[in-house]
Amino acid sequence: MIGYATIGTKDMQKAKAFWSGVLASKGASVLMDIGRIAFIGSGMDQPMLAVCVPYDESDPNPGNGNMLALPAETREEVDALYAKAIELGATDEGEPGERMPTFYGGYFRDPDGNKACFYKMG
Repeated sequence: MIGYATIGTKDMQKAKAFWSGVLASKGASVLMDIGRIAFIGSGMDQPMLAVCVPYDESDPNPGNGNMLALPAETREEVDALYAKAIELGATDEGEPGERMPTFYGGYFRDPDGNKACFYKMG
């Protein structure tokens, strides 16, 4: 249902390195880079994450209540992806753990302040 989600950045090189590094274990890389926007994913026919310098060239603003939720295959993968994000410069927003009986997630903010969560349902 989702083709891609876009988040803003002040530093394209840093954002591309962060997100492609965090998602590399899921087979993701920069698939298309056209300067002010780059698409990261495992295939153009799969959901992608786009990082971009805002069109108006103003500072990007992470939204209050906005968050990327990225699925993992296992709880162990949640732990590994969260740890990789922290290693690459993310800040903690809630270490991986069970939030309710069927939801396990780890929350962080990327270097630009965008909030994200790796999660496993079930």
